[in-house]
Amino acid sequence: MADPERLCKIMHSKKPQTKAYVKYHADGSVWAKGQHHSGKATGYWEWYRKDGTKMRSGYFERDEQVGEWTTYDQKGAVYKVTIMKPKTGKKKL
Repeated sequence: MADPERLCKIMHSKKPQTKAYVKYHADGSVWAKGQHHSGKATGYWEWYRKDGTKMRSGYFERDEQVGEWTTYDQKGAVYKVTIMKPKTGKKKL
């Protein structure tokens, strides 16, 4: 008979994990950084220009942009803020 405590540990060890994610421009500078959970973008993300200035930032839930997204000008000042509305007809899990 299987040990229930051992089975519990195995089941908990297979939980999806949130992992840091960084993508780079061809020149090696950071293009984007954020987090993935079960292969989908989640949480706060930032995108950068090749010179290192922030270009855009905002939040993801299950690979979908949500809430406020900020676009920055080339000097790093806020250019505009967009409110991302949930897509209609998409079921939330």
